[in-house]
Parts: sequence; C-alpha cells; structure tokens
Amino acid sequence: MGEAGRSESGRRPAVLDILGKGLTEADLIDAHLRDPDARQRQIESEPLPATNYDVVAEAAAEVPDQTAWNFFETEEALTYREVIERVNRLAHGLAGLGVAKGSHVGVMLPNRPAFPLAWLAIGRLGAVMIPINIGYTGRELDYILNDGDAEFLVIDAACLPAFEAMQERPAHLEATRIVVHGAEPTEGRQGFEALIAAGDPAFVPAETAAPDDLLNIQYTSGTTGFPKGCMLRHSYWTGTGKVAARRDGIVMKNIFANQPFYYMDPQWMTLLAAYQRGTLFAVLKPSGSRFMERARRFDIHFCIFPEVVYKQPARPDDGDNAIRRANIYGVRKEIHEDLQRRFDLTAREAFGMTEVGTTLFVPIEATEMVGQGSCGRPAAFRRCRIVDDEGRDVPDGEVGELVVAGFNILLGYYKKPEATAEAFFGEWFRTGDLFRRDARGYYYIVGRKKDMIRRSGENVAAREVESVLLEMPEIQDAAVVGVKDPDRGEEIKALVILAPGHDRESVPPERILAHAASRLARFKVPRYLAYRERFPRTPSMKIRKGELRTEAEDLRVGAWDAVDGIWR
Repeated sequence: MGEAGRSESGRRPAVLDILGKGLTEADLIDAHLRDPDARQRQIESEPLPATNYDVVAEAAAEVPDQTAWNFFETEEALTYREVIERVNRLAHGLAGLGVAKGSHVGVMLPNRPAFPLAWLAIGRLGAVMIPINIGYTGRELDYILNDGDAEFLVIDAACLPAFEAMQERPAHLEATRIVVHGAEPTEGRQGFEALIAAGDPAFVPAETAAPDDLLNIQYTSGTTGFPKGCMLRHSYWTGTGKVAARRDGIVMKNIFANQPFYYMDPQWMTLLAAYQRGTLFAVLKPSGSRFMERARRFDIHFCIFPEVVYKQPARPDDGDNAIRRANIYGVRKEIHEDLQRRFDLTAREAFGMTEVGTTLFVPIEATEMVGQGSCGRPAAFRRCRIVDDEGRDVPDGEVGELVVAGFNILLGYYKKPEATAEAFFGEWFRTGDLFRRDARGYYYIVGRKKDMIRRSGENVAAREVESVLLEMPEIQDAAVVGVKDPDRGEEIKALVILAPGHDRESVPPERILAHAASRLARFKVPRYLAYRERFPRTPSMKIRKGELRTEAEDLRVGAWDAVDGIWR
C-alpha cells in the first residue's frame, strides 16, 4: 500500500498505517477519535436529522455547488443545490396531485436521478414510498401495489406494459395519480419532468415528517412465499446513513452504488454521500466485469465489494484504485487476505438486513480479523444477543439465533401482525440467522436457522458446505439442501452450476465430493450431487431454497449417490 501521512511527532497514526492510499491527518473526520468505541459513542450522542430530506438539505446548505449525484452512464449529474431545488419542485407537484403526509406512493424507476428525487420528495411530504423492482410482472405488481395500499404511482415508461398487465389495480390508483417518467404521459396521467418544471423550488409543505414517521414500506424478497413489507421510519434511514458515514472516522467523498435503487443499499448510500458532503456515483445497471474500471475512473473511496469482482481475471492495474473501505458480505474467509492484496484496499466484513439495517461491522483498524470470517461487533444504535429457541442467552462460543434491538429498527411487517409477532422476542428482532460470538465480542454467522440440515444427530449449516464447494474455480454457484432419509433423518444434497467451459465430464461428482471431504468433517460431506444450469431466484438474486426442496417428490432422482456410486 502507499505511504501514509505522519503526525507531527513523526509517529504514523494507526488508522493511517492500515489504510495507506496516501492518507493524512486531513483525511480523518475526528482526529481525536482513534478508538472505534469512541466513534460509536460519538455517533450515538449526536442528534439525527429529522428526515431523509433534512440530511441532504444540510449538505446543500454547506456545500451547495458540490456534485451530489453522478449518474455517469446517462450523463446526469446534479449539485446539492440542484437536488434540493428539484426535490422541492417535485414535492410541490406531488402535493398538487393529493400526496400528503401518510400517502402511499409506489415508485417503479430505474437507476436514474428520478428515483432518489422521488424518495426525497416523498419524505419531504411525510408520505411513504413503496419501492418496486423494475423487473416485476403484472402479477407481482398486483400483489405489491395492493398489499402496500398504493394510492399513487411514479413509474418509468418502460415499466408501463407490466402495469397494464395488472389484473387487480388498486381502486385509488386512477390515471391522474400516475406519474410517468421518461415519456410523454397519456390517458390523463402526469409527466414526471413536467411536475418538476412547474413546481416551486421554495415549496414548504403544510405538514412534514418526524423521525418516527414511516418513510418506506420496503418489500423483502424472501426465499419462500410472498415478500413482506418492512415498515421503516425516517430514523432508520438517517441512522443507517450516519453509521456508514462515521463509523471509521475517515473522509470518504466518492461513494459507488453498484446496486438497483429499489434495494436498500443505494438509498442509504445517498445519505452516506450527503453526510460526507461527497458524491454518489450510481450505475444504470450493475456490472461485475466493469466494477474496477469504474472505481478507478471516479476515485471511489467506499463501495460494497461483491465477490464476483474477485472472480474476474486478474489485471495488472487491479490495485490502482482509491478505495478506502470496501464492505464485504459473506465473502469466503479463505480469499479475504488475497482480495485485499490483489486490489490493494481495506475490505471489512459487515452484517445487515432490510429489517434492521447496519447491525454488525468489523472496525477498519481490526487487521487481525482479516480472514477470520467474523461479521464484526454491534454498530451504533444496535444491541445484539445470541439466544436459544426460547429467547434465552447462550454462552459465548455456542450457536444460537442472532436477535437485534435498537430504537430505529423496523416497526413490523405491513398488515401482517402474525408475522410481526413471530419475528420478535419482545423488543428483540429475530433475524433467523444462526451465529456464535467469541470472548472478544465478535460475531460469526453460521447459517440460516431454516437452512440447517440435521444428519444423524449432527447439525450441518448449508452455508458452510456451499462455501467449501465455491472454493473450486470450476464451480460458479452452489446450493445445499436436506433430503429426507429413514436412517439419518436427513442426507445432504449439493446442487452446483459449473463455470463456463466445464461440464460433468471435466468436473465429475467424485472430484467435487473429494474436495468437500478434504475440507469438511465426514458428516458434512454431501451424499447426493446434481448439476444445474440455473437456480430459481428471488428478485434480489437469492436462491429460492424452498423451490429446490419441493421441486420433486424424490429429491434423489437425477443426482449422483456417493454411497451407492450410481446416478439415481
């Protein structure tokens, strides 16, 4: 790594030693807060802005001419001054259509400035956004818009065919309440740009939101059944953005959003950039192959680093970047150190989910945790425990379910009181993830509670077996499920997608299972193995394990049986 700056005494501060990249004292937000715990306390001691709009408005007041967003593929860049002006114009236009505090507004937009503009304008009015995947069909819109009680809709013109294919359009969703982006509206609908053009840049709504008011009904794409709408308040978003911006105590001006805006990440990254008085660089479509080229071009300081980037062919300029912190989620611990070396960056694990936002993270100073597989320690505003099925704490080192509490986690699941009740032990949200904690307070994910296989009295985490299989470069993706067995209760079945250029002849089952046997205890090695071309996936690209478990009456059929040495 590059030479870091030195303090006046000539002794290089620890945080700068770790980061390299030519950082100096000026790159620290709070030079006196060198201790991660001190930074946590500082974050929690300061009041949060009231709304998502206020976070950006505060940035606009301080750095009005700073570029706030750069949607570089469509050449759309806005300063903070321009963002606030357009948000107020749009809020004025939406208010004229009847959007007010508490109104539910569906937003089905691609990664264009229109999405964060709509989110901030909705927040400005105290209304509620329902973000919608732009790949949804009419059938899926039937569910989301009705379950979310959508009264208004902001939609891209390219998504209108799916909207027209709906069978059960909400009664309140009449033509005049539909705002179309990207084309001239028809049938009495409104135009997105026309609303902005006619709006008042100095607009102030009659009623605004408070920190505990609802901002998003964010639908989760569960691996089974219909998605549930997480009710997320303004404080959820302002807190999540601030934690991401301040937890390392370093300046990160250039933020890279390589995900769709209808997922949660670019939304809190928008606020992270504003807290840093920096710029959000957003893609039109995510890309693993172009990830590093874009990171270099825009001197990116912070990003979520997907493992697929590591799987790209190595290049001599991989380490030529300005990344100061890369968040990694579920990256195999075996490649963590090499990932940092190859890309010359600081990568740290973290854990979060839609319901609770940022929950665990590894401090940037914790170099000893590289390759340990830990998700870190609790973030600001979060308390964490590991409990048994009755909600009782388990000792350090033992496996249990991670439960999370905090003043700004989800309120519950929209219109699903039974699901909400099932998801909580009192104030503690049940993540459904199995964890263990070490004596230093670091947490380690073991697997999903519903994704454990019970084989001959032993618990086997599907995640662990999948991680071992993915060590093979010939395997592109893997999924592990349980198969009922009269003798052992369950047997283990692995399903694999081979990397391009490979087939079952070049990568036979015996080779894959031998690799697993070299890394896993005998009881964890799959008995059955099947090859797949693709997996059923949720809109957020999670594998639908429920479908894999129920796709056939006999899950052994078509799989290699390692015990009997035959194809079933």
